[in-house]
Amino acid sequence: MTSTSAKTRPARAAFRCAECGWTTVKWVGRCGECQAWGTVEEAAGTAPARVPAALAPSAPARPIDQVAVDAARARSTGVGELDRVLGGGIVPGAVVLLAGEPGVGKSTLLLDVAARAAAVSADVAGGGTGRPVLYVTGEESAGQVRLRAERIGALTPHLLLAAETDLATLLGHVDNADPSLLVVDSVQTIADATVDGAAGGTSQVRAVASALIHVAKTRDIPVLLVGHVTKDGSIAGPRVLEHLVDVVCQFEGDRHSRLRMVRAVKNRYGPTDEVGCFDLGDTGITGLADPSGLFLSGHRSAVPGTCVTVSLEGRRPMPTEIQALVARSPLSSPRRTTAGLDGSRVAMTLAVLQSRLGVTLSTADVYVSTVGGARAVEPAVDLAVALAVLSAVEGKELDPGIVAVGEVGLTGEVRTTVGVQRRLAEAARLGFTRAIVPARGAADLRAVPGLSVHPVDSLREAAGAAWRASTAVVREPQH
Repeated sequence: MTSTSAKTRPARAAFRCAECGWTTVKWVGRCGECQAWGTVEEAAGTAPARVPAALAPSAPARPIDQVAVDAARARSTGVGELDRVLGGGIVPGAVVLLAGEPGVGKSTLLLDVAARAAAVSADVAGGGTGRPVLYVTGEESAGQVRLRAERIGALTPHLLLAAETDLATLLGHVDNADPSLLVVDSVQTIADATVDGAAGGTSQVRAVASALIHVAKTRDIPVLLVGHVTKDGSIAGPRVLEHLVDVVCQFEGDRHSRLRMVRAVKNRYGPTDEVGCFDLGDTGITGLADPSGLFLSGHRSAVPGTCVTVSLEGRRPMPTEIQALVARSPLSSPRRTTAGLDGSRVAMTLAVLQSRLGVTLSTADVYVSTVGGARAVEPAVDLAVALAVLSAVEGKELDPGIVAVGEVGLTGEVRTTVGVQRRLAEAARLGFTRAIVPARGAADLRAVPGLSVHPVDSLREAAGAAWRASTAVVREPQH
């Protein structure tokens, strides 16, 4: 006799998040997994689990030490800074998503990469009979891309260009061209006619990305995708898009500066702490193997209110000059203005200077900025900010050969930071002769030829070391 509880219950309605796939038995306004608003939609009822029948494998499993790896090695893109971020180059069959704000230079960079890859393919083929590179644009016309190619010197007959927004037509171009590299600009402009919704929607982006990933894996074609970003800087489209692709790169840069940076947010083939630097100019985008010249003012003589530090962008040391200006304020609430720095950390450093060293800043406007549009928001730049402000207040010029690295605590102590050895090596390479560093951990540092190190425990000691090292160039304090 069958009990009532053992009867098969009808499938219950479920709700699924369109961004990450999280499911719940009732509707909620906010996803409990990815915290996105308005993405939970009703899905079909839960069907009984089905176990697929076993099939004979196409190839037997092999010992891992017998698996060939030559076809899976990274190949250079022709752009050294992009290779640095990708981990040596792009792997055949890999899908790379490059996201960034409008106008930052994504299309320019990938068009340059496509032209270089096409030139390499033609040279290897010995006569231009090798596999071409296919560039598909969905945002611009073919004529607009041709004009950009002329401007940056990317015209080559081995680079094929197609202006398409239909996924089926795009796959047809891939079948006809059999490219060695596929560039899609952008994934949000391509639409699948078999899927409901407009191009750029959640379901469309998921379907298009899945189809392109299938093409990349089955044909061993590396695919470069351009992605849009939202107002808050995150990648537009479903969150699952970042999980599907192999590499996610973020293209950053201030539109008022020529400097552009590419960093890997996700990388299955290499590190995620490398940064590539580029210079975006009128004739295209070029890699900067040594971008230090952009962040240093190049003053031949000492100037009050300046101090150089070395920040870390991933594993890459970036020398950055901090400039400070302190002026008497006519306002009851003096201004605190920063550019390229963390405003809250600068305000904290100013409070430490006033409380621990007795520097009067309550009646003065303070302006602190980096040179060249650099962004230095890590705590290791606190010491350079403090010395630059102190130099501006006292009217004393620091020696141009000094570099300062360290975090300033609320009690006035100088705390250690990561990568001090790497920072000192970069400072010595650029010709700096003195370095002020935290005392803790200084005994473990290896000697750097041509660079004398001054370990300090507190901000007061750091100021004293800076003035002693600068006796040849200081002036009397201005009262």
